Amino acid sequence: MRHVLVVSERVTLPRWSNAFPDGWTLSAREAPSRLGRDDHAWVLSDNDAWPQLIETLVNQQVVCVALSWLPRKEEAFLALGAGARGYAHALSSVELLHEVALVTMHHGLWVGPELLSDVVGSTFRALGGGLAHQAGVLTELTARERDVVLAVAAGHTNKEVARALEITERTVKAHLGAAYRKLGVRDRMQLILKLSGHLETTLR
Repeated sequence: MRHVLVVSERVTLPRWSNAFPDGWTLSAREAPSRLGRDDHAWVLSDNDAWPQLIETLVNQQVVCVALSWLPRKEEAFLALGAGARGYAHALSSVELLHEVALVTMHHGLWVGPELLSDVVGSTFRALGGGLAHQAGVLTELTARERDVVLAVAAGHTNKEVARALEITERTVKAHLGAAYRKLGVRDRMQLILKLSGHLETTLR
């Protein structure tokens, strides 16, 4: 898999270059004609047309990650809506860039912990906000596990859940891990798909 940084203006990202020493840089104009199936494009959101560029590349079966100088929730939604598998800060560390590459390479989504809760909560509401849990999805969980799961699905961070339920953040993580195992999900995004009745559809 080739790692390619796609930019609109001449710019260098030393950490990205260190993370992918064999990677190279293309202009936004060149990218559609130079990239194809299974290439890994890291698209800098440095112009108004970057979402359309990601859509074009995704249609060519390019794995896309959007990089931003100033990450924010609205831009993350634009990136994911365009088909990007990841959204990260343009100055992310080498270790973090490797993690993003690994997750997105294996068909996962990566938006970063600081944005994940917002993205999860908004997606949950867009999918119907927990209609399925009334039909028995959560019956295997303990009362406390249900409380934690529904709070997380609503978009609250572990710290916020701990404060609201008057338990430690470590306990929140333990309840969440137990709930994941019982529900057969791996992460927050699969959790909300399960709660809203969409998980089976997406896995077919």
